Parts: sequence; C-alpha cells; structure tokens
Amino acid sequence: MFTGIVEEIGTVTELNPSDATGGTSLTITLPPTSTLLSDCHLGDSIAINGVCLTVTTFTAQPPSFTVGIAPETLRLTNLGSLTPSSRVNLERAVRADTRMGGHFVQGHVDCTATLVGRVPDGNAVTLRLAPARREALRYVVHKGFVAVDGASLTVTRVDDEEGWWEVMLIAYTQERVVTAAKEVGETVNLEVDMTAKYVEKSLKGYLEGLGEGSGGLLKKVLEGAAAGKGAAA
Repeated sequence: MFTGIVEEIGTVTELNPSDATGGTSLTITLPPTSTLLSDCHLGDSIAINGVCLTVTTFTAQPPSFTVGIAPETLRLTNLGSLTPSSRVNLERAVRADTRMGGHFVQGHVDCTATLVGRVPDGNAVTLRLAPARREALRYVVHKGFVAVDGASLTVTRVDDEEGWWEVMLIAYTQERVVTAAKEVGETVNLEVDMTAKYVEKSLKGYLEGLGEGSGGLLKKVLEGAAAGKGAAA
C-alpha cells in the first residue's frame, strides 16, 4: 500500500528484457545523497511510476536497486517504454506509522492514459488526460482523486462524453514528479480509487440478488409499487 506522495525521483540505468531469470528487470539509480534505501530489504515493495514492484537486488553506494517486471505489468503500464536516463517517481510502501498525506494507493495500475493537453494557470499547470480504457472514466469523479504515475492528484474536471479528465499540478508538485515534464502525446500510469470498485461490485451483487433471489424480490417490490399506484388512482 502507498500514499501517492512521491518520495524521490530516480533514473533508469537499465531495462533488461531478458535477464538471468528469463524475464524483464529494471534497474534504478538514486541521487548519491538519497536515503530511500536506508531501510531497504530484499523483497520490499517500491512503487515506480505508480507500479508496485519487488526489490530483487540493491546496493547502498551508489544507491541503486533492481526489480522484476511481470508480462501483465508490461501490458498494462508504460514501464516497457522506459529507456536509460528516463526519470521515474519512487515511493516506498507505507508503514503502520506513516501519515496518510495522499490517499490509499495500491500500486496496481488500471491502464495508461495519454496526455492530450497542458495549459499553464499562473504558476500551476493543468493536465488533460485520456485513458486507454474508456471504462476507467466511470471511477473518475470531480474532486475525487486518482494516482497519476504514482502521484496522488485531485480531479478538477471530467468529461465522460469526450473521454478525458483534468488534474492541476501546483508549483511544489511540478518540482517533485516526473509527470510535470511530460509533453502532449506521452503516457502516464493511471490507478483509480479502489473504493469505487468495491462499492460498484457490492452494489451490483446486491441488485442482482434482488432481481433473482427470493423469487425475484426486486420484481415483486416493483409490482407492489405499481399496484399501489393503481389502487390510489
């Protein structure tokens, strides 16, 4: 679990599509003064551009670490497009005593989104994003939150018909996330609010139960309501 508050920006030094295990691995180097790995252990989780990945090796000096990337992760995220010198957002998994400065982020990306517009607004900048999967928009609501490349951001506008939403980056955030430097046409990783998914699934099950269980309880309720209106007439 993560908070969506980016701790550090790292630099990709290697994306190996065929490592010793036969899979894909990614190596990230940190600034020499970084303390991100000060309490690191093998098997720890670190979010890279919002993707929860497992540390398989790391070194203290110079600080760097390697993670493995599963095929499903490559399909759903933009990690496969990273190249040496690419900069990435980093956040360690939360501890029990961590302050929740952002929102609950799982590090499980739903899909990518394309930056389709960026407009300066004073010292802030508004980013307009269109998801690769249109259905993801049903979980994006005005003044709700989403994780964009792992950064917890507030949704400022949504247009379901045209298929986009907007977020605003204040000056402080622009200096601390890689997303601020992206140009129109580039992609980001999107994770929507997981609470919305649980509510949707629970409500769907409940309504299906009303329609099919107990002899069609929902149908009986609707028929009863119709009969009541008829009697009142």
